[in-house]
Amino acid sequence: MKRLAYLCMEATREGQASYAHVHEIIKGLQKRGWSVSLYEPQYAKCNRSPNPLQRILEFARTQWRLWKAIRPDILYVRMHFASWPTSLWTRLRGIPIVQEVNGPYEDIFIAWPWTHRFAWLFKWLIKKQLKWSDAVIAVTPQLAKWSLIEGAKKLHVIPNGANIEIFRPDAQPDPALYLPPTYVVFFGALAPWQGIDTMLEAVKDPLWPQNVKLVIIGDGIEKSKVQSAAANFNRLCYLGSQPYLRIPGILAESFAALIPKTDPGGAFSQTGLFPLKLLESLSCGVPVVVSDFPGMADLVRENRCGLVIPPNDPKALAKAVDYLYKHPEERSRMGTRGRELVVHEHSWDKRAEDTANVLKEILA
Repeated sequence: MKRLAYLCMEATREGQASYAHVHEIIKGLQKRGWSVSLYEPQYAKCNRSPNPLQRILEFARTQWRLWKAIRPDILYVRMHFASWPTSLWTRLRGIPIVQEVNGPYEDIFIAWPWTHRFAWLFKWLIKKQLKWSDAVIAVTPQLAKWSLIEGAKKLHVIPNGANIEIFRPDAQPDPALYLPPTYVVFFGALAPWQGIDTMLEAVKDPLWPQNVKLVIIGDGIEKSKVQSAAANFNRLCYLGSQPYLRIPGILAESFAALIPKTDPGGAFSQTGLFPLKLLESLSCGVPVVVSDFPGMADLVRENRCGLVIPPNDPKALAKAVDYLYKHPEERSRMGTRGRELVVHEHSWDKRAEDTANVLKEILA
């Protein structure tokens, strides 16, 4: 049995996209005979948010645990600047390295603005790891191209996936959860690049259908803004953070899912976007409304499973919601096409199979 050490320096918590990606790929690899050991910060298992010093110390402890373990056949890294010591340690021992790329440098600077002062260092740490890798797995073709420019050699594009057994059109909502009769839904991190301002403006626009509510699920730095809007505007329903297994039922009962991302760092237009929530929504047979960025916009247009709008355009978002509300037959066809697309091409099991083929190729 081949041994894989999976290093994820981002603390994954249930309900987050990173959690689903990491654990679904691990489950799929184990199904195919791999022995996988996950190494991630211990604060992933609790709700506390560490300060910068605690975070750095936990980065060191996580990698120390990996170094002390049995020598793996392959190191698999979810790209992170802090994994540089282990990438070096592995390279010196002749162990193959796979880097999974989910975003460019700018993701760091958007999430933690103070890192701009040390941009040269973070870029150097990541660039070195890309050059040392035996293979790079990117979630979009644009990120693969970016990785090539930054020094990666062998590239594979394996997008995000969806659990088609959990996210399905007949998923039932939790009876204990209040849901409006007619609604569209947003779920995910309440962060600036998620288009929170766009949604809050759109729901107030005269074009937004009067009987439709916007349900928002998630947590993050924009939480207080969402809470305040929900308290003062009855078209908005904020459900806070919800368990992963509750999301499919909420999605399946909606008539559309909103993914109105913005591009505060200016990188998405170059690197593309293929968010997990896009596939999970489509897997529930729900049409999507997405911003016009490469990757997700291409998929929606080519497969006619939703609507594409300009980024940062509340009026266009309100108009799209109104169109889907007034055209139930069309949105039903969109939902059916989306579900079929995910089942045949974008399940997590298919993604795990693609990943296992990359690992086999490296060992061969």
